[in-house]
Amino acid sequence: MLTGNEPLSVLPLNSLPEEITGRAHYKLCDRLKLEKKQRRMCRRDPGVADTLREAIIMSALECQHQFRFERWNCTLEGRHRANLLKRGFKETAFLYAISSAGLTHALAKACSAGRMERCTCDEAPDLENRKAWQWGGCGDNLKYANKFVKEFLGKRSNKDLRARVDTHNTNVGMKVIKAGVETTCKCHGVSGSCTVQTCWRQLLPFHEIGKRLKQRYETSVKFGSNDATGEGDISTGRNQQQQQQQQQHSLPGLSDQIPRTMDLLHIEDSPSFCKPSKYSAGTAARKCYKDQNCDAICCGRGHNTQSREVTGPCQCQVRWCCYVECKQCTQREEVYTCKG
Repeated sequence: MLTGNEPLSVLPLNSLPEEITGRAHYKLCDRLKLEKKQRRMCRRDPGVADTLREAIIMSALECQHQFRFERWNCTLEGRHRANLLKRGFKETAFLYAISSAGLTHALAKACSAGRMERCTCDEAPDLENRKAWQWGGCGDNLKYANKFVKEFLGKRSNKDLRARVDTHNTNVGMKVIKAGVETTCKCHGVSGSCTVQTCWRQLLPFHEIGKRLKQRYETSVKFGSNDATGEGDISTGRNQQQQQQQQQHSLPGLSDQIPRTMDLLHIEDSPSFCKPSKYSAGTAARKCYKDQNCDAICCGRGHNTQSREVTGPCQCQVRWCCYVECKQCTQREEVYTCKG
């Protein structure tokens, strides 16, 4: 979860309560990695804790879905995530963006679904030709969600380059949500004449948000001139301070604001993610798809081929009325995995 310091803290899902009632949500708020102000915001509305949990799960799953064919497959195990977030890689930029997008999306949906006490449907339509439309339905409350997320994450120092880049990438996630708002209308009138329309605003499905952020990851802009590859150890102490000072001096117009752009920004080149490291488990034994991505994912090491039998439904037919009748067929399929 985004706490302003670390996005996507993954919780043991099977240990979380299914329902949050009364003051039971206090316990879940306490189990999330929240700062004092965030814990207070979490506790004041029983619906927030469950929505935060939903945002964590949704963001993590979407990250893994978008990178399922990549060398880095959004590995979120504790030590890998913690080490990755200490660096300014493209992958770090994506994590901040998908986290803020997930939180904004989940909150807006929770409002319109009636799961929150402090918000409801979108109450501030800003539509063209408003006289011809009758506002109706129940729109996703993006206005409340944006306000909550900005207050929840708080302001970070603008003096530190890394903090400014993280804040920028967080804002990109929120902006992609806003850019994806669609107006849905339903016609009313005699014989469907559509003399009156009932309209409401809806967010895009989160899969589409993830897809758009993945495209921005692919075109992420490097901010600064640090040529670190991330394969080595993280510098500490005085060496790290000197490195940051050199980096800041190398940036033209550092005192100016980061350009207003929808691009994700990173400050370091990413490692290859081919071999096990502090940032990922590497790609050995990873499943790949022959003639599609095995060469790239396996980093030139080649891949193993295994054949197995799979039984499943086949030759299905719809019977009147109203069921589908299928045969069970067994076929062999090949599975490809990267060599170590």
